[in-house]
Amino acid sequence: MTVPRTDAGRGKPAPPGGGLIPFPAVDEVSRHCLSADEPESVHLEVHLPGRLDPARLRDAFGQALLAHPRVLVREVPGRGHRRSYAWELTGEPDGDPVDFAGRGPGALARARARALADCPPLTVSPPMRLDVVEAVGGTAVPGPPAEAGRAGGGAGTVLLLTAHHTALDAPSALRVLATTAERYSGTPALPIPGRIRPDRPDPAPGGSGGTGRALRTRPVRVAPDARPAPVRARAAGNGMLQADLPVPRRAAPAGSVPPWTVNDQLLAAAALTVGRWNASRGRPPGPVRITMPVDDRPRGTEMPMGNGTRLVEVAMAAEDPRDTDLLLGERPDPAAVARLLRTTARRTRDLKATRGSPWGAGAGLLTVPLLPVGIRGVLTRGARRAAAPWTSTVLVTNLGRVPYGLDFGDGGRATAVWFSAPARMPRGLSVAAASTGGRLHVTLRWSRALLGDAAGADLAGLFREALSAVSLAPPPHSAPAAPALFPDLAPAPPDGPARPDGPQTEPDATAGAVDGAVDGEADARAPAARDRARSPGGPHPRDTPRPDTAPGAAHPTRDHRERPS
Repeated sequence: MTVPRTDAGRGKPAPPGGGLIPFPAVDEVSRHCLSADEPESVHLEVHLPGRLDPARLRDAFGQALLAHPRVLVREVPGRGHRRSYAWELTGEPDGDPVDFAGRGPGALARARARALADCPPLTVSPPMRLDVVEAVGGTAVPGPPAEAGRAGGGAGTVLLLTAHHTALDAPSALRVLATTAERYSGTPALPIPGRIRPDRPDPAPGGSGGTGRALRTRPVRVAPDARPAPVRARAAGNGMLQADLPVPRRAAPAGSVPPWTVNDQLLAAAALTVGRWNASRGRPPGPVRITMPVDDRPRGTEMPMGNGTRLVEVAMAAEDPRDTDLLLGERPDPAAVARLLRTTARRTRDLKATRGSPWGAGAGLLTVPLLPVGIRGVLTRGARRAAAPWTSTVLVTNLGRVPYGLDFGDGGRATAVWFSAPARMPRGLSVAAASTGGRLHVTLRWSRALLGDAAGADLAGLFREALSAVSLAPPPHSAPAAPALFPDLAPAPPDGPARPDGPQTEPDATAGAVDGAVDGEADARAPAARDRARSPGGPHPRDTPRPDTAPGAAHPTRDHRERPS
């Protein structure tokens, strides 16, 4: 099949309908590797304090889809001997993508489970759906009692958008919901500040932001839970846990910017979590490699839709091997954590400044339209299986501070934004974060072929402790923080909605924004601290609040409780 190429996928206006767009390399690789056991879905939740008018919401969402015509696509049918896949621009939805899922706590649990298990089909335009869940007495939208009473006497609404990741990513889905809010409330779009990129003419060292030793070594895998291997092999789908936490502190010397970003802290926390999890299960320590999406697109109404992020890998091995014991002990040494954060900040700064293809040269070679798509699919799946031992340990994706007001008029402004990314094997684990109203909304999602729900809850507890530990890291040239066993994070500003009025002044924590990284000398007291380090994988406190494993359970966010799906 010959496909007339258009510029719609490159950020230029798309034709109103009928045009064809060849699959980009990212879309094609994803299409080749689809599996019914692990759906390639992106789930995005926006929590509102009030209720929405169904007819107005359906109309506003339809207008938002028309405002972003690249979203209105479906896969062109064809046989395996064709030379390429293609998207067909439909110009209008094939059906009604809005579903009012009902009321009560069970409705939200069912909608989340559906988001993880049931991908919107690629053959229907748009490849996304919007589930609307209403609260009764504040039960469907977990949050502080003060928030629950702001509008409608405890009423609330959750907008749960599910998109097929072969067609769209989380920033695109969030942009569609932002346009929906503007159409629903009648508020014009406000200018969105652009991302900051440091100038770096040369590529990052090794192209992966890591040392040569870390890049030549296979990354560690997340250790599976204690279930028998045959039971894990038969498990299907994903599990998910959500946590509402304060944004971690970022210490800095007086008169200077913090030496690392919140995104760097998330990466370090994920590496510590995997290291301590594996050590507690008798696995030897090793280099952790993290896949990190970087989004270079503008975030305004002109944002190109689709899969627009590029994936980079960050090697999280400490530069000094002696720091391993300090990091994986019962109490991570603050000075060692600070050194890991400084190294991570330097690596991510280089990677963000380096331009490249989304999935590297290998994906480009596999998607050259010289062979039929059927043969290319076999080669791609074979290459994926062969490269499985070298696949990164975990995916960490961070939207940072949500730049949109998400003001739905009488429904109120968003009080929380959660999202999750696919967690397919062999990686099997993803961490997703977004910040709204001074709170950090974190979602851990795992493949049930790797972890059961109880093990996923334990891993989420370790991540919370690790994030607390990285918040205690001292800035360069300062005294180490007083030792404490994973204390609570610093108090956050009072909860409130995201501010849509004008540019945000707080530094963006996303992988797309860069704060300056400050490199300092290693702490002179490090050798003595290493001598006092505890053995890796020491027990972590079990008296800390643990995730509630009841589906749809609701807890006050100020208690830092996690909510599973």
